[in-house]
Amino acid sequence: MKGLTYKKAGVDIDAGNRAVELMKEYVKTTFQPGVLGELGGFGGFFQLDTTKYKEPVLVAGTDGVGTKLKIAFMLDKHDSIGIDAVAMCVNDILVHGAKPLFFLDYIAVGKLIPEKVAHIVKGVAEGCKMAGCALLGGETAEMPGMYDENEYDIAGFAVGVVDKSKIIDGSLIKNGDVVIGIASSGLHSNGYSLARKVFFEAGKLLPEEYIEEFGCTLGEELLKPTKIYARTICALNSFGIHGMAHITGGGLLENLPRILPEGLQVQINEGTWEIPAVFNMIQKIGQVEDEEMYRTFNMGIGYVLIAPEEEAEQILKAVLEQGEKAWIIGEVSKGSGGVVFCQN
Repeated sequence: MKGLTYKKAGVDIDAGNRAVELMKEYVKTTFQPGVLGELGGFGGFFQLDTTKYKEPVLVAGTDGVGTKLKIAFMLDKHDSIGIDAVAMCVNDILVHGAKPLFFLDYIAVGKLIPEKVAHIVKGVAEGCKMAGCALLGGETAEMPGMYDENEYDIAGFAVGVVDKSKIIDGSLIKNGDVVIGIASSGLHSNGYSLARKVFFEAGKLLPEEYIEEFGCTLGEELLKPTKIYARTICALNSFGIHGMAHITGGGLLENLPRILPEGLQVQINEGTWEIPAVFNMIQKIGQVEDEEMYRTFNMGIGYVLIAPEEEAEQILKAVLEQGEKAWIIGEVSKGSGGVVFCQN
C-alpha cells in the first residue's frame, strides 16, 4: 500500500503547473516597456523610467472583490471577476494622481482546476490592459479544507507612480470648489452582502431571471465589472484637480470626508445624476432607508473629482470626451457636516 501524497491530501502540483502555462498567454498581453523577465520566477521585475519624473513616488494599494464572488459561483462564470480585482486596487491609487505601473494577484482555491483559474486570470489581464498596467505575477494557492471545491478568493495589489509635487491628497480643496461625479457601471464591488439578501432572500429572485429594468438577467447585472477609470483620469493631467475619491464601501457619505481639509464639507445636490435601476430596485424590495443606501452603495457615482470652480466645466467636458457619463453634482462649502444632501 502506497503512503499518502500531497495530491491525496488535496493539492495537485501538476494542476498548478498546468494552470501557470494556461495563464501565460493572458499575462504576456499586459507586458509593456519596464517589464523584465518572464512569468514564473520568485519575483516580478519592473524597471521604472525615472527620466519622466523629477521626484518619483510609488503609490500602492491592495483590495479584493468581497462577496461578489458568490455571484460568480452561482453562475459558474469567472472571466470578469478579475477585472473587479484590478479596478478596486487601481482606482484607489489613481485618487492620488498615480499612473498605474503593475499589478499582482493572489488566488486561493479549494480545488485547482487549471482552466477555471486561467479564466479568472484572463479577467485580471483584461483589467490590467484597461488600466494600462502590467500583470507582473501572482500566486495561486490550492487550499483544500479552507475553501469548498467550487469556491475561491481573489485579491490584488497595484503599484503606480506620481511626481512628488503632483501628489493629489485633498489639501488644496477649498470653499467653492465644484464636485464632479463620474458614472459607475452598477454595484461595482461593494454592498453585495446586502444586495444578495435583498434579491435572493427578500425578493426570492433567481440569478437567471430576466429583469426588464436592467435589460438583462439579474445575475448579469450583478456581475457587471467594476469600471476602471485609469485612462480617463490620466487624460486629465493638465488640469489642476484639487481632490479625487473612489466611491467604494461607505459610498459618498464615507469616502468624500476622507479627502476634505478640516472646516470644509461637501454639499451634494440630489437629482443631478442618473441612479441606475439596480439601486432603486434594491431600495424598493428591501425597504432600505436612504441613508443606508448612500453609505452602502455608490448609487451610480463610481468616482468623484473636486475641481476649482474656474476649471470645472472644462474638466467635465474632458471627462465626457473620454466616453464617460459625468455630472456636476455639488460643491464644497464651509462646515463640518462631512457630506450634506440637498434638494436640487
